[in-house]
Amino acid sequence: MQYSRLRKLSIFLLLIGFGGFVGGCKKQVAAPPPAAVPAPPAKPTVTLSATPSSITSGQSVTLAWSSTNATDLEISPAVGKVAPEGSTPATPTESTTYTITATGAGGSATASARVTVTAPEQPAPPPAQPSISELFEQNVKDVFFDFNKSDIREEGRAALTKAAEFLRSYPQVRVSIEGDCDERGSTEYNLGLGERRAQAAKNYLISLGITADRMDTVSWGKERPFCTEHTEECWQLNRRAHFVLAK
Repeated sequence: MQYSRLRKLSIFLLLIGFGGFVGGCKKQVAAPPPAAVPAPPAKPTVTLSATPSSITSGQSVTLAWSSTNATDLEISPAVGKVAPEGSTPATPTESTTYTITATGAGGSATASARVTVTAPEQPAPPPAQPSISELFEQNVKDVFFDFNKSDIREEGRAALTKAAEFLRSYPQVRVSIEGDCDERGSTEYNLGLGERRAQAAKNYLISLGITADRMDTVSWGKERPFCTEHTEECWQLNRRAHFVLAK
């Protein structure tokens, strides 16, 4: 009886131990944490500036740039590969848009800067200089006389003084002085009167320092009138010493 109890107790304990062993075998091991997913590479950034942004042809500008996350940078046109940050001079010959391209593991980025080039301002051409003929016409004026006279009048002396100033400034200029008369009187008399008038103008210029070899005289009398009306106003225009630029 006692043996039977002991046997039952042994079997019971054996079953308990076996159950614990089996339960321990069924215990699950915790799963390892999932592996971390690496972040994607950062996208590059880049900036580009041109100083000054407007120039005259022949002048230079400074290109300046900076970047992040870039391993390769290039500026076009004409500059080429550059460091991740820096500056360089450029001398565009025409208006140009510079573009920088930055490339890295995260992709690429671009930036641009425009430079406007204007043509240099051309100096205004010097004003055209008047010819000797034009200067002669402006500065050498006819001398007028009273009826039947060859005396130089006051306004005639002023005209001859201005003519002398011009002739001194242009020593290469020679003149012919023509003596003229109005229609009254004979042809022979007016030829003589015209000669006296031309000679009076020449002598006055000589007194002002103009050498005689630069001046010739001729008398046309009344043969070449400037005015053909038969009035005192017209006759006055014909009583003159007329200056012609000698060739």
